[in-house]
Formats: sequence, C-alpha cells, structure tokens
Amino acid sequence: MEPIVLALVLILLAWRFRLGRIVRERRPAWYWYLSGYPVAAVRVLASWRKVSQLNDLSVTHKPTRAVLGGLAVKGEALRPIAPRFSFPRPTPNGLSVVVRLHPGQTPVPFLAAADALAHAWRMFAVRVTSPERGVVHLVATAADPLANSGTAPPSASASLLTALVGWLENGQAWLMDFRRVPHWLIVGATRSGKSTLLARLITELAPHPVALVGIDCKGGMELGIFAPRLSALGTNRREALAVLSALVVDMQRRMHTCRFAGVRSIWDLPEDQRPIPVVVIVDEIAELFLTSGSREEKAEAEQCSTYLLRIAQLGAALGLHLVIAGQRVGSDLGPGITALRAQLGGRVCHRVNDPGTAEMTLGDINKDAAIVAQSITPEERGVAVTASEEGGWVRGRSHLTTVADAKDAAARYADMAPNLPGLRRALEVNDGEEGTA
Repeated sequence: MEPIVLALVLILLAWRFRLGRIVRERRPAWYWYLSGYPVAAVRVLASWRKVSQLNDLSVTHKPTRAVLGGLAVKGEALRPIAPRFSFPRPTPNGLSVVVRLHPGQTPVPFLAAADALAHAWRMFAVRVTSPERGVVHLVATAADPLANSGTAPPSASASLLTALVGWLENGQAWLMDFRRVPHWLIVGATRSGKSTLLARLITELAPHPVALVGIDCKGGMELGIFAPRLSALGTNRREALAVLSALVVDMQRRMHTCRFAGVRSIWDLPEDQRPIPVVVIVDEIAELFLTSGSREEKAEAEQCSTYLLRIAQLGAALGLHLVIAGQRVGSDLGPGITALRAQLGGRVCHRVNDPGTAEMTLGDINKDAAIVAQSITPEERGVAVTASEEGGWVRGRSHLTTVADAKDAAARYADMAPNLPGLRRALEVNDGEEGTA
C-alpha cells in the first residue's frame, strides 16, 4: 500500500510543479478536464443550496406568515427549497448546468444572480439562457474565451456570401452568412472594434464573385482603402443617393428577370442567368440621415432612407444585401431608421456609449443580449454581441485586420470587382451635375 501512496504523491507533485504547466500550455482543454473541471463541479454542488437561498432562487411551499383573526402572526421560518439542477457537465472551457424551475418561477432572478454565481463558483462568467419554458441553462466559463482570439481563424469559408470574421465565445468560428441572414446592423462606439469588423468582412468577401458597393459619407475615409475592390463608392449624401437609386433600378430588373423565368429568387435561376450578388456597406448611417435642416438635404436624406428600406424589404431574394454600420442608432435619426432596423435580421453590438443604442440594436431580438452588450468594457476591443432574428445570441471577437491587410486584399482582388454600368453611370451623371453647378 505504501508504494501506491508514494506513487500518487509523486504524480500529484509532478502535476503541480511541472506536468500540469506543460499540459496547460499545450493542451488547455485537457488541463481543464483533468484539473479545473473536477474542482469546479464540486464547488457548484456544494454551494448550490446556499447561493440559491442568498439570491432568491429558492422557494417555500408554505408562507411564513398567517392571519389569525385580525392579527398577522409570523410562524417558524421554513427551509427554502432550491430548484432542481443537473450534474455539472464539462465543456472545453467551463461547465453547464440545467435548472428546472419551480412552478411560478421565471428566469429573471437567475439573470440577476449571474455575477453572484460566477463569484461563488470562481468562474470568469455565467451566461443564463432559457431554451424552453420552465428550464434555465447556466453556462459557466473558467476564463475569458475571447481574451486570446486575435489570431486569424484557420481557414476562410469557401461558401458564397459567407465571411469568417473571428471567433465566438463558444469556441466556434464567427461566420456572417448572407444567404442565411441577408442584412446586418453593426454598431459600436469609437475604438470599439466596429471598423475592424467591417475591414475583416470586406477582406473576406473580396475573393468572392460578388459586387461590393460602399457608402461612406465621411468623405470615404473608412471605405476608401477598399476602392480598388469596390464596384462603386459614394463619399457624400448626393453620391449615395445616386448609388442607391441605381441599385433600386437594378433591383427592378432582377424582379422582372425572376418573374419572366417563373421563379421567386435569383438563386432558383440557372447559374449562367443569375445576376451577380451585391453587398452594400453603409459606414456611419448617421452621416447619411442627419441634416442641417435645409429642405434639399432633408429631401435627400428621406429619399436615401426610402431606397435603403426598399432594398432591405425586397433585396434578400434578389441578391441585394445590406450592412448598415454606425456609432449609434436612435429615433433621432428619423422615422425611417426604426423601419429599416426591423428589416436587418443580423445584429452586432460592440461597446456603445448609451444604453439606448444597445436596446435599439438588440432589444427587439433578445433583452438579455442588450444587457450583456452594455457590460462590454473599453479594454475588450473587438468584442461584440451578435444576434439573429431567430433570437439566439453569443459574444464574439473579430480578427484584427490592419489597414495594410485591407489595402493588400483590395489590390490583390481588384480584378474581382464587377463592372456595374448602372452604378458607374449614376456616379458620372452626379459628378457632371456637381461640376455644372
């Protein structure tokens, strides 16, 4: 028996001082399964009843007060009953627990207790979701899974209109699939990672046989670096209006083509007859919608809003896709912004400066996602909450794409930029009108 005990002691010492460190560096998931998870599971099991009681997650089947005649009598305190929960199941970077709610309970107290659960279990964070009525799913992560996610994903997706932009908190690749979610809204304050995500998105779409159209009313400062790969670039509201007008005309041609062929989508057409897909990237939507008050500027802004809304409503089946980006989104941008937002099924919210923008971006899809987005700190650059119209959400971090990387991609795939005569002609006419004026 003594040699066995000695061998166990030696193994534990080796793990503690040398072997564990090597495994942690080379195989962090293995280290968690062998060392971190068993301790965390015991901690969850041991603390569940106490944590439930302290955070109002427990219930009592009988009241502790009764009415006797005209007097309220306080009886003996009853023992709170914690909700039933499953044995903690390991994940590559944490554990998950399924909680069965008592009758009358809702997930709201569990959302409020997420930080308390993380502290009690000594985990980085606890995410609370309710996949079905009467059930709460707690997912605890041992460390920030996005802390070291700045490296590029291993390989880009070859699927048309699918961009691999970074990593998700669950360890999966962050894909923006325009065939599944045709339109996207991306918001974020200055230096939050919004521009980096746009750069990564355009860089990933550059090798695809698609037309990329940019609208950057800040004089093209952000999207100008991609000019060689863009089929058109509007750098002010008047140019943007010309580009959007030409796209609406092209959309009507696509509708006629589908109607003549007896199909409901360009994807049902033979490949040799299919119009080329178009992705329109609008950077800083506020610059497009806000005006100084003149009648002419108001008319232009309203017309741009109408064109964007038409593309958002009809473009999915016709191969016209929108990416609307801005530092903030609010009703002060005009009545059209709310209607436009409703058509943008994909949402990405980085750190924002006001709660209203987070609510406007994510609140109509999932209230929990809006709350989590508001907790993103300035140190978490590139981190965002992404959600889709299906109601699911997850935190993600985009891959860092430098200006040099963006320029290199734009130059390398410049020959992939389709020549869209309608767009170029619209811009040329607009330039001619400005020159005459």
